[in-house]
Amino acid sequence: MGAMSPWHWAIVALVVVILFGSKKLPDAARGLGRSLRIFKSEVKEMQNDNSTPAPTAQSAPPAQSAPPAQSAPAELPVADTTTAPVTPPAPVQPQSQHTEPKSA
Repeated sequence: MGAMSPWHWAIVALVVVILFGSKKLPDAARGLGRSLRIFKSEVKEMQNDNSTPAPTAQSAPPAQSAPPAQSAPAELPVADTTTAPVTPPAPVQPQSQHTEPKSA
């Protein structure tokens, strides 16, 4: 009873699809993939920053050479996912309570 059988996984997948809907799941997976890609690139950048020493100033300027040929980017650009701050909605004014007139 320790491991989940394929039927258990099928039931879990069905519940997830029912709860979140089939239209939101690809968007959620895409967002998770982008987040992991950004995290991975930041970790690599931090490791490169720590492992390579800062370049020292050279006394002679570098020789003029032809500009390097442009190559295709290694990674596709990621869309800016930052959002503007959300302003709270205006407070709702309570409506007057309608009461039945009391008979004397």
